[in-house]
Formats: sequence, C-alpha cells, structure tokens
Amino acid sequence: MSSSDQTRFRLPRGARADAVLAIGVFVLVALGAEGQRLSGGGDSLSSLVISWVLVTAVCGALLFRRRCPVAVGWFTVLVTGVYYLLSDIDGPLVIVPVVALYAIAAQGRLRSAVAMAAAMVIGVSAGTLAGGSDVNGTSVFMLTGWLVAVVALGNGRHGRVAYAEEEARLRATEERLRIARELHDVIGHNISMINVQAGAARHQLKKDPAFRAGAALSAIETGSRTILRELRATLGVLRRVDEDAPRVPAPGLARADELVASAKLAGLAVRIERSGAERPLPAPVDLAAYRIVQESLTNAARHGRARAVTIRLGYGDRELTVAVEDDGRGAAARPAAAGGGSGIAGMTERAQALGGDLAADPRPGGGFAVRARLPYGAGEPTEWSDR
Repeated sequence: MSSSDQTRFRLPRGARADAVLAIGVFVLVALGAEGQRLSGGGDSLSSLVISWVLVTAVCGALLFRRRCPVAVGWFTVLVTGVYYLLSDIDGPLVIVPVVALYAIAAQGRLRSAVAMAAAMVIGVSAGTLAGGSDVNGTSVFMLTGWLVAVVALGNGRHGRVAYAEEEARLRATEERLRIARELHDVIGHNISMINVQAGAARHQLKKDPAFRAGAALSAIETGSRTILRELRATLGVLRRVDEDAPRVPAPGLARADELVASAKLAGLAVRIERSGAERPLPAPVDLAAYRIVQESLTNAARHGRARAVTIRLGYGDRELTVAVEDDGRGAAARPAAAGGGSGIAGMTERAQALGGDLAADPRPGGGFAVRARLPYGAGEPTEWSDR
C-alpha cells in the first residue's frame, strides 16, 4: 500500500459516524438556540434547563439510530414536539427528526418514514390552529414539502444501494459459475483420459497377464502432469490481484495439438480440418473454442466410447464455427446430453456468453456431433501477439 493511501482522509463509519453526526447536530442546534436566546433574552432558569435537557436527549438519540432507527425517529419527533411546547427558546431542533427521517427512508422503511412525516405535519398544523404565533400556513406548507423531499431522497438512496447490492450478487454468481466451468473443463478432460487409460489397462491385464502397461502408465503420467500444470495456472489467475500477466499461455486453439495428442493416448483417432483464412482470435473466443473441443473429446472418450473424432474449424469473416463429430454411441450413454451432467451445459453457456449458440445431437449415421457458432464480436484483435 502506498503512503498516499495510508494518509488519505477517510470518513468515519458505524458507531463513530453516529457519534460525529450527533455531536455535529448538537453543536448546530446549540448555536442556533443560544443565538435566539441572546437576541430575545429574559428566559427563566427552569426553562433554560428544560431546553438544554431536551436538546441533549434528542441529539443523543442519534447515537442509536442504526440499532433501532424507527424507535429513535419517533422519540426525536415526540421530544422535539415537547421542546417547542415547553421551551421559550425556538432553536432549530427540528433538524434532528428530519435527519432521523432520512435515515429511516434510506433503510427502506418507507411506511414508517411516511407515518413519521405525517405526524410531524399534523403536529405543526395543530399548533398553528391552536394559535401559535411562530408558525403559519406557509410554514406548514414549506415543512410538508421539505419532509416529502427528505423521504424521497432517502428512498432513492435505498433503491440505489439495493440495485448496487443486487448487481454485486449477480457478478459474484457469474464469477462462481465461470470458475466452476473453468475448473470442470481443466480437470474433467484429463481425469477422463486417465480413467479411460486405467480402465483399458486393467481390462487388458485380465485378458493378457503378460501385457506391459508401460504405454498406459505413460499416458496417465502425462495426463496427471497436464492437470497439475493447468490447475496451478487457473488457481494462480484466481489468486492474482495486481500482479504481472500470467507466464503460462492461456488455453487456445494454438494448443489444439496437445488435445489431439492426449486423445490419441486414450485410443481416439483425431483429425483436425480447418477452412477459411486463419486469423487471430479474440481471447474469449479462442478460450471457448478450446474448451468446447476439449469437452467434446472428453465426452467422446468417456461416454461415447468413440474410436474416431473429426474436428472442423471454420474461420469466417464474423464468427468461428466449431464442429466435433465422433463415431461413438450417440446420446444413449451421455448423461450430460440428457441433463445429468454439466459438460454440454457448460459448453452452451460459453457459446451464449459470446452471442453464439451450440447444438449437441446424435448423428443420423451414428455417433455424436457438437456444433458451435462463436461470433468474434467487438473484441477482435487487430494485431497478433504471442500469448
């Protein structure tokens, strides 16, 4: 933290803010009341004592406005009314219930705020009708306008705070979903490949006890190493706040050959076909395409028991199309396709987040096909930079 951040003035909060508010209002009211007393003169000692006791009680009530705002509001209204009835000093004590009124409205207690404002207007109107010389009809009208404005301002602040909190909750939910989707894609693919290799080796050992499992163990070792590398990179990004850019390249189609090599170790024959003029892809599109291919290969190996997979990448002028087709068992053994998993749902979310779409359906001639359309959007880079 810089020295400027440490020395920067910060407004008090919580109980300290209430204490500052109570003291500030007390000083303001005291100065106003004392000024009127000196100009008017002739006040009795008993009236002076009563006035200062009531002023102190009303201002001191603001210390508890957070714990019991409605009770404090009504207390300030009633005691302020008593003050104007008994005291010979016409101080500006009405400021205190107005402050309490704003606090109540800002907390979203609109009914209590309206009832409190109405009680203040009725009380002042009753005093005017009873022949009070200090207040007239114009003053009542102006007071009503001020109270309505205070309630409206407090309620408006409550609405802004509630909107900001809802936005923060939505952002947190989206971030949790993004992290969950990323971890699923990072771990799920390689774990599935390890599972396939281990199962194949165990099955082969049952058939042929002399079978050498070196290739399977090597594939498992490679897959576990990849898991650790990508998991560390992902967690490093999550922990990073104000650090340099990540040293590990972000997943993208430039690393598609790694996916192909991993899939081949699991027994899949993978072929990549590209059409259109290859171009630098925006980072979100590049990552989404990589994850869609990765998840499709995982499903083909683990659920579809496929042997051959074709990946088609179409570089259009405005969007990238990704198609992954396999010769497996279609949707029958794929719980994600039937709603029991998160793989296809995660791929769909990635495509929709970019303004595209994704379809995952059985192929008419057998097997399964995943087709995605990923628009480049406004974030298409103008220059290629190594990541």
